[in-house]
Amino acid sequence: MCSVFVFLNMEMDDYYFMKQAMVEAEKGFHSDEVPVGAVVVVGNRIIARAHNLTERLNDVTAHAEMQAITSAANFLNGKYLVGCTLYVTLEPCVMCAGALTWSQLKKVVFAAPDSKRGFTQAGLSLHPKTLIRSGVMEDEAKNLLNQFFAKKRAKKSTSIEVLKS
Repeated sequence: MCSVFVFLNMEMDDYYFMKQAMVEAEKGFHSDEVPVGAVVVVGNRIIARAHNLTERLNDVTAHAEMQAITSAANFLNGKYLVGCTLYVTLEPCVMCAGALTWSQLKKVVFAAPDSKRGFTQAGLSLHPKTLIRSGVMEDEAKNLLNQFFAKKRAKKSTSIEVLKS
């Protein structure tokens, strides 16, 4: 009976922290960044929050995960994130997976899979001690991404129509 309670608490925690990552993704959405958000948690405390900043910083490496790793490492005053969990709204890409592997996180939880650039799609794995959970708030994350790209496509087709006129 006790182990069921612990599992349910863990699932509720994962949902709560993924919801916080979704808040970050929405910030990215409203800043015209690909809406991916991330939070790093240790001991049920958020120590880093981030969203994509690739457009704002003009930096292809400014993914939410990279920003969150840097912020968490600064908070902890060390380069390793042992004992920490990363919650991110989209499956990390190959670049981010490399950084996550080096950071030695305890756990990575992602919402939506990335069938084009995700690390699992590329056949990669993270640090051998890192637990991975996927699908937490998957539909919500996918919906936000779909809204963002639909908005981008609509802008692009409007621009093309103006050029044809």
